Amino acid sequence: MHRPLSFQQIAQLRAHLKRGGVVAYPTESCYGLGALPDNVRGLRTLLRLKKRPQHKGMIVIGANWSQLQPHLCRLPCDDVAALQAIWPAPKTVLLPAKPTVLPNLRGRGRNKLAVRIPAHDIARGLCQQVQAALVSTSCNRAKQRPCRNEREVRRQFGRQVYVVGGRVGRRRQPSEIVDWASQQRIR
Repeated sequence: MHRPLSFQQIAQLRAHLKRGGVVAYPTESCYGLGALPDNVRGLRTLLRLKKRPQHKGMIVIGANWSQLQPHLCRLPCDDVAALQAIWPAPKTVLLPAKPTVLPNLRGRGRNKLAVRIPAHDIARGLCQQVQAALVSTSCNRAKQRPCRNEREVRRQFGRQVYVVGGRVGRRRQPSEIVDWASQQRIR
């Protein structure tokens, strides 16, 4: 079982994220890399570390609906209730993004944002502890295998990221991605 972060660690991590830092943390299938979704510097750092093209979108995770809601257009109450009934789960959903959401978060030319409330306790707890939604993309450089433990994270990224330790979940595949409006499976 993973110990929650201490008050001091939470304060350090929050300051790190606000300065545009990147965090690595365990998720359902691998370690994830995260930054604050509205922090341009953090997103640029994350993309540079991963060597990931800017035109691809990224997933935003939250501990609860209220952390995701500020990034999304208003949804009908029935849709919100249906989403809350399926989460937490390794299911990512594309929803209409507010125009203020950064383009490299949505993906260039797209108006939807991929969001999820993760089933992994540490990933969800991290959002709760830092009191913010986080970007969630696999922890690896482009064209490399995603990291599955702390040692692999440190080997690929050294001290460039703040690492939250813990075990990844048992899933071998990344989360399913579904367009909520059409129910079309994307991944």
